[in-house]
Amino acid sequence: MKEREETAGGLLGKLAGRAKEAAGSALGREDLQREGKLQQVQADAEREAAELAAEATRSEEEAELREERTETEAERREVELEAAKIEAEEQAERKLAEEREKADRQAREEAAAAQRERQATEARAEAERRQALSDRVEEKVQAAELEQEARRAEETAAAVDPEEES
Repeated sequence: MKEREETAGGLLGKLAGRAKEAAGSALGREDLQREGKLQQVQADAEREAAELAAEATRSEEEAELREERTETEAERREVELEAAKIEAEEQAERKLAEEREKADRQAREEAAAAQRERQATEARAEAERRQALSDRVEEKVQAAELEQEARRAEETAAAVDPEEES
């Protein structure tokens, strides 16, 4: 059994394989020629394997990058949805606060209007009471004046006709 010989790979291995193949052909040694061809094939296979490995690594990195982008996009959409939800909640809270303020303002305005109406009603009632009091005072003054006038008239009548008094 023959021991397997370690060969250099890459461009150097390919050149060494060509040299062995040429030397084997020139010397008539098929084994050296075959070894040279095998070394060239091995160098090509190693180069191709390295290229395939590099391509696989690139593909894997691209796949990872796409996955990261997809995850990032999903996270971005999730954040946007959460932000939209928060904005909607805040807008609803602002609207509710505005409606409460409007209702409070309307209640205050209605209370103030009712207060003004009550005060106006009380003022009218007070004015009517004063007018009634003034009217009663005026009536009493007129009644007193009429009584005084009536007494004078009686006194005048008694002075004119003294007989009627007895």
